[in-house]
Amino acid sequence: MKQYRDRLHLKAPGAWINDPNGFIYFRGEYHLFYQFFPYGLEWGTMHWGHAVSRDLIHWEHQKVALFPTKSYDQNGCFSGSAIEENDKLYLFYTAVKYEAFNEENIHVIVNEQFESSQALLVTEDGYRFDNFGAKRQIIRPIADRKLGDRTHTRDPKVWKHQDDFYMVLGTKTAENEGKLLFYRSADLENWEFVNAYMRPGLGYMWECPDLFPAPADDCQQANVLIMSPEGIKEGMLYSSHAICSLVSFDHKTCELTMSDSYQMIDYGLDLYAPQTNVDAEGRRVMIAWMRMPKAVQEENGREPWVGMMSMPRVIEVEDDHIYFRVHPEVERSFSREMKAMELLDFREPFRMKTELKSGDAIDIGGYKIWVEGDRLHTDRSEVFAGLEGYDLQFQTPELKGRYQLDIFVEPNLIEIFVNNGQYVLSNVVYDLKPYLKGGIELKIKTMDYSGTDFQN
Repeated sequence: MKQYRDRLHLKAPGAWINDPNGFIYFRGEYHLFYQFFPYGLEWGTMHWGHAVSRDLIHWEHQKVALFPTKSYDQNGCFSGSAIEENDKLYLFYTAVKYEAFNEENIHVIVNEQFESSQALLVTEDGYRFDNFGAKRQIIRPIADRKLGDRTHTRDPKVWKHQDDFYMVLGTKTAENEGKLLFYRSADLENWEFVNAYMRPGLGYMWECPDLFPAPADDCQQANVLIMSPEGIKEGMLYSSHAICSLVSFDHKTCELTMSDSYQMIDYGLDLYAPQTNVDAEGRRVMIAWMRMPKAVQEENGREPWVGMMSMPRVIEVEDDHIYFRVHPEVERSFSREMKAMELLDFREPFRMKTELKSGDAIDIGGYKIWVEGDRLHTDRSEVFAGLEGYDLQFQTPELKGRYQLDIFVEPNLIEIFVNNGQYVLSNVVYDLKPYLKGGIELKIKTMDYSGTDFQN
């Protein structure tokens, strides 16, 4: 498969991608791994794809990093995380082994008959991955049903606190309630279970947990939990969504307490499986998978592809509210001022800043944005034609009369940052038309490629 380059949004290099994995700043570069099925345009036996960037904006796809080689991961190297220690990169992932096979398609699961364990691969430089000699299984499939689920325990996120390392895993109870498992290690290889956390009524399986400190008011730190519970929104195709909440966490006991309320990470409901790490300046940054219901056909020499990532977002806490803000590197990248009439097509990313009033509306090539009832609303029905069972209209919580918008547009994704990241609403779209309507002032900028040789 060809090695592609992407700017602003990392996209599948052909075939299928989903969750971001192993997002880390290592030796002066950002590494972003991702769930990758290289053989088709649908979910299948997972590998770890790999892309590298120096600025979180320009990404260059690399060779596949992880692929099945062991009995315990023979049916997939699934989601996980990365940590640097002793100038090496430790990649943690969920290893999957099927117990039954579809005779016509070995890449699909048969009646949930599989087991999951947690595994590790260490790379010296972040580019060479010895899938045959450097893997080891570090947590075997869970046998105690009171602890967790033998099949559905996954997505290790690892971090260091003082002299020890910690891991959180998502799992489910026998009663189909979401649950978190916390482990501790002194050497990244030998792990001991410490504690668990449950909260009834919040979905039946908690995927992709991530626990971290984020900057808060008065130079303090707040503990933030993000995760993607399955089964928290019924009635449409996506019943699983990414949420975040302020929590308290004691590293000595691994006791977690979650606040009574939580936020949706993105109110467009396409975003899923976010992962965070710190950037070169120590900011807490998040990237997430944007779910796409159909493939984008061949363009600019790229094979048909499905799946892309969000822009990098900086996480900060103000007045007990979690903000997701535009990353400074994105700010710097959009520097060419343009007028609406100069946008001949929407093939290149562009950015619009504006402030709406109640009753104002914008139409971006068939994608509609307006304010009504103190909420921002969007409607993608004209640019999502023929796709049944998906949400088409969306809205933020109440905004208390402030409607400052920072809108990023490219052919298959629109991301709207409201009131400097108070809320974000992002929608996957198809077939945007090259026009802007609204009758309001729009400050438009595009990305500046002058002085670079960066191509798609």
